[in-house]
Amino acid sequence: MIVISDGSSAEIPPRMLSELEKKILRQKQSSPVMYQYPSVDALIFELKMRTHIVEAAKALYASGVSFGTFSNSRANEKYWIRTPDGGFLLRPGVQPAAAVNDIFENGHQYAFECAGAIIIILYKAVLETIGNASFNTYFPNLFLRDWQHDQDLQLITSNDLSETYPGDVMYFKNPQHDPATPEWQGENVIKLDDNLFFGHGIGIGSGQEMIAQLNRARAPGSTVSAYLQDLVLRPNFEIIRGISMREVEEVL
Repeated sequence: MIVISDGSSAEIPPRMLSELEKKILRQKQSSPVMYQYPSVDALIFELKMRTHIVEAAKALYASGVSFGTFSNSRANEKYWIRTPDGGFLLRPGVQPAAAVNDIFENGHQYAFECAGAIIIILYKAVLETIGNASFNTYFPNLFLRDWQHDQDLQLITSNDLSETYPGDVMYFKNPQHDPATPEWQGENVIKLDDNLFFGHGIGIGSGQEMIAQLNRARAPGSTVSAYLQDLVLRPNFEIIRGISMREVEEVL
């Protein structure tokens, strides 16, 4: 169920929402878990950002980026400095929004691993939700490597697989992966829809397809299948909404 703290109704005019947002809203309304929001605006903000996460995941898939380990990662040198550990540091004088957008526009110049892909997707979704000006102000020192991220991109952890929604980050674990290919020890994914996920390096597919792909990378003689781990990550939507509100207040 959804509860709005200021006492207003959680009913949102359908014209304000996409089909995916309507679906997420219905699922939350019918859930036995109580989802509390300070205002209807906060609820709408989460719905919009979840949509942007899904859209960013699909855009990254279509961008032409390659999967790469830290040792063979690459980035467009116009925007990023590749560090010795395989990460990408924002080049001085470059606008953060422009650098993030370049990954999606010139994907053939990039290669990185799946955890970094998740952070890139989340940055892109934040950018699309709060706009270039706010993003450039509050995310000025981007460094892309593994799970490292800006302090304003706070992530919340849950272990409840019964309460997941499009835009959530999930993980398929491969406990008996081949030691020669540690990059296949699991796959970080974005939930796109009911039983539909995107994972950088595998692509878009169902949970069964993700597991089947990971199982092909098990050590010889393995008997334990890959599986969906009970770990769910999602941005702190209210913190990010606060960023956009601060920017508006400073303008006023």
